[in-house]
Amino acid sequence: MKQGWEAVIGMEIHTQLATETKIFCSCAVETGGEPNSNTCPTCLGLPGALPVLNKRVVELGARAALALGLEIQETSIFSRKNYFYPDLPKGYQISQYDKPFSANGTLKIMTAERDEHGRPVDWRPMEIHIQRMHLEEDAGKNVHEGLPDTDKYSYVDLNRAGTPLGEIVTSPDFRTSWQAYDYVNHVRRALQWVGASDADMEKGNLRCEANVSVRKVGETEFRNKVELKNLNSVRFMQKAIEYEIERQIEAHESGEGVNQETRLWDEKNDRTRVMRSKEDAHDYRYFPEPDLQPLVVTSEFIETVRAQMPEMPDAMQERFMATYGMSLADATQLTSDKDTAEYFETTARISANPKLAANWMLGELTRELNNSGKAISESLMTAEDLAELIATVESGKISNSQAKEVMAEMFATGKPAPAIIAEKGFEQVSDTSAIEAIIDEVIANNAGQVEAYRGGKEALFGFFVGQVMKASQGKANPKVVNDILREKL
Repeated sequence: MKQGWEAVIGMEIHTQLATETKIFCSCAVETGGEPNSNTCPTCLGLPGALPVLNKRVVELGARAALALGLEIQETSIFSRKNYFYPDLPKGYQISQYDKPFSANGTLKIMTAERDEHGRPVDWRPMEIHIQRMHLEEDAGKNVHEGLPDTDKYSYVDLNRAGTPLGEIVTSPDFRTSWQAYDYVNHVRRALQWVGASDADMEKGNLRCEANVSVRKVGETEFRNKVELKNLNSVRFMQKAIEYEIERQIEAHESGEGVNQETRLWDEKNDRTRVMRSKEDAHDYRYFPEPDLQPLVVTSEFIETVRAQMPEMPDAMQERFMATYGMSLADATQLTSDKDTAEYFETTARISANPKLAANWMLGELTRELNNSGKAISESLMTAEDLAELIATVESGKISNSQAKEVMAEMFATGKPAPAIIAEKGFEQVSDTSAIEAIIDEVIANNAGQVEAYRGGKEALFGFFVGQVMKASQGKANPKVVNDILREKL
């Protein structure tokens, strides 16, 4: 960013709540269904159809609000947000305006500046004020086809119309694109962690928008802002914000100024482009939804939801560091998502060795996951399987290098460790009499090296270990070999 300027960024996240049916009707929420197959008179906006609030939306909305540090309001009101768009058949969206479901939250995140390659440089805590999270219905989806200079067609799919959303709005607290990047990732993890949303941007069930303006350092007034819309990945969002900051600074310095408008990110050309002028709240003519009563939740309901909440990632990180003596980096990686944290806890409990469980997960398992492009939930090797492998290594039945080979096979096939060890003939020989006989033969066949070792060339010890392991075809227990060999030499 050019010296003397600062960015002012506020974030809006629309997250699809993980219900089986829509917010105001019983139509299924389904990704990838036949167009317009999951619809009814309510989500089609037919005259006379009345909305009925889905209780599960309120429960998941409460989980999301608590996960983000928001205060759940005991009374909230649904309102009509009036605008015309082809995928909004009623001509209005049922949303919330002046009395949202939850408000006034403070969220602590970890954020870092990045180097020129996008790698974190210095992690530090940051507090974000979340103004509100309100509940609303989603609109449908417009699908466009056709190339330039050809006939173009637009289609409307209303399967998505009426799916429940939580809209999360922050104050303009961010000053860099990477802070916004870290915030969105934090929110995604929190929503997934408590089961409120799948928060998968690729599937469209989490969408984010950034409100970006710039001003001179020291100024307190806001200048015109631009809303960046339809950002379908966190990385594209970061790049769009970065581009927009530079574009606005250049516009102000040239005297051109910045219009209040909505812009899209053009990923092919790495730039933003105008979509439409930006509406203000009065343009939507909000008024209370006459077909829905005020939503009233009791303090008992809120406390019931709170009691059902899982241990949150930040608390789990602190527990891992205190209980297992982990570094912050390791604890952060093991709590990067709920599936990883549960996999670790299960492995640590069954193996009774949290340190080895963490080492194997952060090393070999992470490499296998990265190479395969799989999430840990997709691994054919279960936490119980990894715990069994760790126990096998600890018992001395196989060496550490053999265990790595076994693990690669377990990950690829899902076979348990004992079966692979038997197939590969890896089980170590720990019988001291059998190992002693091999050592005696090695010493007898290498009299010159024995004399040199006893004369002070201690580096030859590795030679003898290698000869014993070769003679045993790699099956001799290295610890037993070392102990007996030192005694005999």
